[in-house]
Amino acid sequence: MLNSILYGSEEIEFELEFVDRKSLGITVHANRSIAVKAPLGSSIEKIEERIRKKAPWILKQKDHFLSFEPRTAQRKYVSGETHLYLGRQYQLKIIVSEVERVKYTGRFIEVYTDDKRKAEKVLLRWYRDKASIWFNTLNPQVSIKKKRKSH
Repeated sequence: MLNSILYGSEEIEFELEFVDRKSLGITVHANRSIAVKAPLGSSIEKIEERIRKKAPWILKQKDHFLSFEPRTAQRKYVSGETHLYLGRQYQLKIIVSEVERVKYTGRFIEVYTDDKRKAEKVLLRWYRDKASIWFNTLNPQVSIKKKRKSH
């Protein structure tokens, strides 16, 4: 059953299960959920008291797992969105043009395309081309082969 306690301004939600064991067990999972296994017959007051005592550790574990979560939202490939290149963030500018190309200047990655819906494809091709150049510079023995679509 799902329970929660307040620890300062933080609400700690946990799944409580009563099992045949001698001591209380608290597990913080990678998805930041909390499972508590309590001995049969334990009082909810004693369980909550133990969770409050362990709250700093629980919150620390949740923060630790949060650092592994994706930091960027699903990409929409629209002007104003931020994208990474060589470890830096650039703001995306989609510019309608007859020539498809990408360039980065200052704080912008500019995607030139005749159809804004093609921005993702154009940008990903540019990333792949740039990666190929970088990898070949770092290790000329290894080359990246592009996938060719069969027509």
